[in-house]
Amino acid sequence: MSTDQPSDAQRFSELWDRYAPRIQAYALRHVARDEAPEIVAETFLVAWRRLVDVPGEPLPWLLVVARNTVASHHRSRHRARVLSDELARLHAVVAPDSSAPDEVVLERDALLRALAALTPIEREALLLVAWDGLLPAQAAAVAGCSTTAFKVRLHRARRRLDAAVAAEPGAPEARADLTLVSQEG
Repeated sequence: MSTDQPSDAQRFSELWDRYAPRIQAYALRHVARDEAPEIVAETFLVAWRRLVDVPGEPLPWLLVVARNTVASHHRSRHRARVLSDELARLHAVVAPDSSAPDEVVLERDALLRALAALTPIEREALLLVAWDGLLPAQAAAVAGCSTTAFKVRLHRARRRLDAAVAAEPGAPEARADLTLVSQEG
């Protein structure tokens, strides 16, 4: 090894000293102030791992790496937001109210038995609206029928579900929110 060639550590240190402020400035233009150091660190981590690929004029190459890192952070933040929203929605659907745990268990058991007593078409109508959150027109497209026909199915399914819940032996008093189905549509 020639003494004229700097070591990898020396080369990387020179890259850092010379270009880290420029990459920091780039990052600050594209992400929040508290995220910029992470962009710089990840950019230089890639540079360290791919030091042999870093060209003689490294700034454009480093900016491409920084740009890709910023894009990755944006995608990650978006996925995290989507996941958080979905978890909040699921929590709202399945979270028990302030009732005693034994009441919640009895209510859910009664509801599940009542759902099982419905025909598959009625159960599908209720679940498309209540669980999947579709509007009647959207649910009708999924079910392969007209919106009017779907609304009739949904109305009948709600009536049969309420009746089945009320008929459950030992079921708690029927409540309007037990069906988890919006009365709109």
